[in-house]
Amino acid sequence: MDEPFEYIVAQDLDHAWLNFEPDAPLPPLPDGRPNPFYVTRPDDVMAWLKKAILLPYRQLPKHFLSGHRGCGKSTELYRLAADPEVQHKFWPVHFSIREHADIDDLDYKDVLLLIGLQLFQQYQAKGGKLPKDLLEELESWQGEFVVHITSLQSGRMEGEVGAKLSAGLAEISSKIKLEPKTRHEIRREIERNITGLIAIINNIAAAIQAREKKAPLVLIDDLDKLDLKIAHEIFSERLELMLRPNCSVVYTVSSPLFYDSRITGIGGKAHFLPNIKLHEQGKRQARYPQGYYTLAQFVHQRMAPELINEQALELAMTMSGGVFRELARLLRHSILLSNRSIISEADVKGAVAELRSTYWRILTTEQRALLRTVRQHNQMLDRDDLAPLLQSLAVLEYRNDVIWCDIHPVLHELLDSLPEEPPTATP
Repeated sequence: MDEPFEYIVAQDLDHAWLNFEPDAPLPPLPDGRPNPFYVTRPDDVMAWLKKAILLPYRQLPKHFLSGHRGCGKSTELYRLAADPEVQHKFWPVHFSIREHADIDDLDYKDVLLLIGLQLFQQYQAKGGKLPKDLLEELESWQGEFVVHITSLQSGRMEGEVGAKLSAGLAEISSKIKLEPKTRHEIRREIERNITGLIAIINNIAAAIQAREKKAPLVLIDDLDKLDLKIAHEIFSERLELMLRPNCSVVYTVSSPLFYDSRITGIGGKAHFLPNIKLHEQGKRQARYPQGYYTLAQFVHQRMAPELINEQALELAMTMSGGVFRELARLLRHSILLSNRSIISEADVKGAVAELRSTYWRILTTEQRALLRTVRQHNQMLDRDDLAPLLQSLAVLEYRNDVIWCDIHPVLHELLDSLPEEPPTATP
């Protein structure tokens, strides 16, 4: 078993390497204290989302949290789930879709089924007692569910029939992620009676509310990492069904979805977590001190200041574009390149060059032309074409009084080194 991770400021580069894991969100400590690596954001987006969740409603609302990959959504969801005011009003159910499903092959039916399974499993795991009639209803539903899948699968799930309810549901949950053929049959069975599944979700939510005197709040992380086609199918074509569970839900969605003209049902319920602004719109050389201070705190709460020289830190922060994960990636690669006891500016330049080369391999001629336009105007032009560039972080969004964007800072040298392509002739 892995040892629990200790959130201690690194005094050497080996330890710093561990502290800058790019894909590791920051959960509260086991005793409930805030994570010591957490950095207070300069924006108020999560405060607004928390307020929106806590306001009284006749019907429990659904919210949509977006932002670029690596901007801190997962960490903020951990904090929201652990917030004392939220826990006073709600019974939080927080999970990552990536841990329970194949995000490269996800369907709206998978998401709804996992909402029901996680409501049940997390409540049971924390000692919650559901009423006997609901447990019997769930056992009957599971039995019918398994029988249909068994008949379709020539007995593959035969061993689950008659198993304990919690173990049987856990087995179904694991098959959603690990067995594509079974996953397909599970979806067919859900589609046969989607209203029945939603009724089960609502009955579990109602039972939790009756027992705990507070409604469930479901926080679903990592839905923003879906392929855009899959995300569109879930949040546009099937949005009405995603709104039907009778509990509060926070869905994470990718930033390109905010600019998809086909997504019309999340307006007013959407909350965008911006990147850390390092300069004002159209003033790339004008350093924004508050943004740099926030990123410096991000570094110094994980690594002793003497492990990186000032020029190296300044370059790493600038080239991160104000994205926490990008800064962690650059510092990790700088540590890998360093042959000294501190990170030098040359090390960071090497990490920047490596990151730039990944974009050189994937950007098309048309995308490079679009990036030049974005760099010139700092505006969200041609939003459908921008979607893959937002998804890959080639274009970064910022918000203050207005919404604006710029290219990832590592791309300036790439665009400057390549000639501008002439427009394609119209046949």
